[in-house]
Amino acid sequence: MSSLYIGIMSGTSLDGIDLVLVRFGPRPQDKLQPELLDSLLCPFSELLRQQLSQLAQSGPNELELMGQVEQQLALAYADAIKQLLAKAKVAAEQISAIGCHGQTIRHRPYAQFPFTYQIGDMFRLAAQTQIRVIADFRRKDMAYGGQGAPLVPAFHKAIFAKPDSYRAILNIGGIANITLLQPNMPVRGFDTGPGNGLMDNWIQQQGLGLYDKDGLYAASGVVQQDLLANLLSDPYFQLQGPKSTGREYFNPQWLAHKLLANTYAAADVQRTLTRFTAESIKIALVNEAIEELFVCGGGAYNKVLFSDLQQLLPAVRLQQTASLGIKADDVEAMAFAWLAYAYDHKIPGNIPEVTGARKAVVLGAEFTY
Repeated sequence: MSSLYIGIMSGTSLDGIDLVLVRFGPRPQDKLQPELLDSLLCPFSELLRQQLSQLAQSGPNELELMGQVEQQLALAYADAIKQLLAKAKVAAEQISAIGCHGQTIRHRPYAQFPFTYQIGDMFRLAAQTQIRVIADFRRKDMAYGGQGAPLVPAFHKAIFAKPDSYRAILNIGGIANITLLQPNMPVRGFDTGPGNGLMDNWIQQQGLGLYDKDGLYAASGVVQQDLLANLLSDPYFQLQGPKSTGREYFNPQWLAHKLLANTYAAADVQRTLTRFTAESIKIALVNEAIEELFVCGGGAYNKVLFSDLQQLLPAVRLQQTASLGIKADDVEAMAFAWLAYAYDHKIPGNIPEVTGARKAVVLGAEFTY
């Protein structure tokens, strides 16, 4: 008998809640592609988006704000799930579990006592939906010495690996991460650096929308090579994996420090930030003879960024993950549906070569209604 799971992802782009409804086969050893039955994107309210953005940085009374926002977020997740179930014409009692990533507000893998926080009251989510919730996926990996990120490579391996081709899966959200699927070798993966986050912050500061749709604003500018070199000088890009980062590091304050007193045209900064994301991905792949690169996440739709990647990686066949059967928007949410399935079937959800953990472990915790 097959099992139905819901996956929820609200990532560092802060664009909203991505949900998927997935059917998995009856046996953990099944190699069959999970069946995506339906999906939905529910944008954040402007107030919730602003509050989540505020929580990504230290500020006054942030604990009080976190407590309030955590409840709002759980209610937003629950409302989105009810919309998805209505759309798919599926009853709550048919769902085995919800796999929910939560919203990252802090990720400090290099602190003296490393920690990561993903908020959203999962007990409230379970109570509101009357469905079990599997969440808190990152902290067990950290307990075993890992960075708690990235977690999607185990899912990428399960459904995208090909025995006769060196593939990479590139997710471009607020932060970009890469999974390296080299035949007959351990899976590797890490955060390459900024994805859409800095670009989104910049265009918002100009009052031109929440993100640069299709890269049209970037296309009106010119790459400033001195600024690009300054951005790429950050020590993060010289680190070897395992490594991970977040918007609490690559944030507007980080960019302001790089800009200093230089007065670049706003469109030129946007164009340079787009190239910066592409160049940082190229750095991550400089010693990798990959044949195919499949892109997912919101950045897959940025035509200027996609073109930059094609120019910088001319020997690589570059496509969206849709060519593998899963739309770019759905991959991460589907990964957390799979992580909930993996929790139920005692399948390890981390890869030590990716996160740096001492061993592979089953990830997550169960929240019941």
